[in-house]
Amino acid sequence: MKETVVAIVGPTAVGKTKLSIEVAKAFNGEIISGDSMQIYKGMDIGTAKIKEKEKQGIAHYMLDIKNPNESFTVADFKSCVEHHISEISKRQKLPILVGGSGLYVQSVLYDFNFANVNRNKEFTDQLEKEIKQYGIEPSYSRLSQIDPEQAKKIHPNNHRRVIRALEIYETTGLTMSEYQKRQTKESPYNIIFIGLEMERALLYDRINARVEKMMENGLLEEVQDLMNQNLKNAESMQAIGYKEFIPYFEGKYSLDRAIELLKRNSRRYAKRQYTWFKNKLDITWYTVTPNSTKETFRKILGDLAGLLENK
Repeated sequence: MKETVVAIVGPTAVGKTKLSIEVAKAFNGEIISGDSMQIYKGMDIGTAKIKEKEKQGIAHYMLDIKNPNESFTVADFKSCVEHHISEISKRQKLPILVGGSGLYVQSVLYDFNFANVNRNKEFTDQLEKEIKQYGIEPSYSRLSQIDPEQAKKIHPNNHRRVIRALEIYETTGLTMSEYQKRQTKESPYNIIFIGLEMERALLYDRINARVEKMMENGLLEEVQDLMNQNLKNAESMQAIGYKEFIPYFEGKYSLDRAIELLKRNSRRYAKRQYTWFKNKLDITWYTVTPNSTKETFRKILGDLAGLLENK
């Protein structure tokens, strides 16, 4: 019998965290973060990580499990989350997966299995030598030609993912994008998808206000601390909320410019998240506004009660 998972998705700043707490309280649930960056210790403000008092005693998983200089693949994420879903279900509680990292959420719920593609050590060793000698640009350019869709999702500084995407193509003859599309659409879980959406102008205002609040709460000091640990070139520092401040600390532009870039990048990310979830997954969407949040949450809880009865 399949385990039931409630997945709460949607763009950044739309209210997923608050909803997840209400769902967990109402249905004896525990929460698994589906955010690819909240796994890192010391990256709290920039990732909008839930605070201890906000958890209201609800167990949370996939937070603060890695140091910022450690790598963590989609496959690693999938394996950990599957374990937590199994353990939560065994305790007769409801697993609630919450997040905006589309590929990560999808990899778990639709059983992406990148591990099936055998490693080609000779190929990857050669690529690593070329990157060391000539920089990442030639390899990234090759990926852009072979698989432009995947190249857009991978930051050039993320050497490991660039290499892996090229390795999959070399080994299978399929681009990573094609490989993902061929993955099974049948999920190993009974999934109830809840999507939160908001009128774009309202959402963008919330994102801008959230960035201002992050600054008040010490985001600049958080980034400075990571920089002091010589983490400037870590993969984790390419995340939105961190990468915008590196040029500021290097004296390349002003703090105001860094903040504006963070707001802009966050808005663009929200748009990409929304597009991903709309195109990739079968989700029941609920529109929220600042004045209707409680009413919308009540409706979601009512709908969820009916759906869980039938699972």
